[in-house]
Amino acid sequence: MNQENKKKDTGEEESIITIDKEGNLKTSKDRVEIDNSSFSSNSDGSSLTSINKNVMRKNNFGFIVLVVVIFIAGFFLGGRSSQKDSIKDRLTSIIKPLSKNDPVFANAEKEKPEDVDFDVFWEAWRHMDSKFVDVDKLDSQKRVYGAIKGMVSAVGDPYSAYMDPEETKEFNTDMDGSFEGIGAELGMKKGMLTVIAPLEGMPAEEAGLRAGDIIVKVFDEVTLDMTVNDAVKLIRGEKGTDVKLTVAREATGETLEISITRGTIELESVKYEKKEGNIGYIKISKFLENTGRKFDKAVITAQTDNIEGLIIDVRNNPGGYLNVAVDMISTFVPKGEVVVWEKGRNDDNIPFRAQKKSDKLLEIPIVVIMNGGSASASEIMAGALRDIKGVKLVGEKSFGKGSVQQVQGLRDNSSMRITIAKWLTPKGDSIHEVGLDPDIEVKMEKEDYEQKKDPQFERALEELKNEMTK
Repeated sequence: MNQENKKKDTGEEESIITIDKEGNLKTSKDRVEIDNSSFSSNSDGSSLTSINKNVMRKNNFGFIVLVVVIFIAGFFLGGRSSQKDSIKDRLTSIIKPLSKNDPVFANAEKEKPEDVDFDVFWEAWRHMDSKFVDVDKLDSQKRVYGAIKGMVSAVGDPYSAYMDPEETKEFNTDMDGSFEGIGAELGMKKGMLTVIAPLEGMPAEEAGLRAGDIIVKVFDEVTLDMTVNDAVKLIRGEKGTDVKLTVAREATGETLEISITRGTIELESVKYEKKEGNIGYIKISKFLENTGRKFDKAVITAQTDNIEGLIIDVRNNPGGYLNVAVDMISTFVPKGEVVVWEKGRNDDNIPFRAQKKSDKLLEIPIVVIMNGGSASASEIMAGALRDIKGVKLVGEKSFGKGSVQQVQGLRDNSSMRITIAKWLTPKGDSIHEVGLDPDIEVKMEKEDYEQKKDPQFERALEELKNEMTK
């Protein structure tokens, strides 16, 4: 695989959260479970998705990641060529203008797998056509889209998903870093609609939404069996309007109603500050396409400031483009070092290596701050710096998103996200659904949020000063 192509890539459980179909919650202290019906795992994975980026020949947009999202799709991108036997040639077909005697679809059976009997599909289709009471709701194209969504979700992978043309357009807009909404990443975790990360300074964070919150209701609609895309459509809206979320906060056992006023979301993916004692601080909010350039500018400023130590903060960073993360990691590790492994369906491990950059920061002491909202590319960066340089990780266990998705464009401007690989740390460890454990655990308590304290940063600063004296 060409490394220049872009890829994008979500311990002990503290309490039971039981949710019935009316959205009523019960909590206890054992494990997470759900009454009567489980949350749908048919997630499009928009918040936490590691994604390969291709250039679609017929669709003039890039393939993006995630993972995984509610408002900014998020995870790793890389190049994969389209497959000739893709689902677009198997099931989706072009609807023709109909007369009474015309067939509904053109090329409906083209290149179908020999070992699959589609007769029952068309039998069910005909029964709906002949018996369903609301004839005006029998939209053929929507039914095709629904069938593809069901086919993809049937494999049980929360990060593989089908997106219709409208969803695909929104997905691409999200990755531009500017849109209207509440500014939070959503994904499926343990079958439940979960806040991966509220984005810094955005309406969701300001209203009190936190990483790990389980969304039980949107307005009065229970999220049981709701996909991430379904939630996106309900929560996203015009600037200045309100959305009401009912959330379960597992860490405290609380059930909260949070009203959020939607706003314009313009994400500043990199922020730099010089702290006391010649210490630099770089906050990375997401690995967008332009994040690498902004990071390089921050590094140049840090060098001008003659910093002697650096704190890298990836808290509530849901991920982004893998190649951007690899380039940024290359700032701190020697050329040729493996920063991440990609493990494919044939158990082949493909290395992604550090590229040649300036040698000026290779020896600088670094500490990384992370939390449960750190996912995908964030985990790749944190894991690589620890494995290669022995960098200390401070904060809380990361999310645990360790798979890679490819976005495959289809002929009608719809698309699919398909999990094509898992990624491993330089030492070969998988963090998928496990996460990275911090070297120094520091939790943010309720009082810290209320009093605007940051004990995680303070502990990272203390650890970095210790490292600088060695």
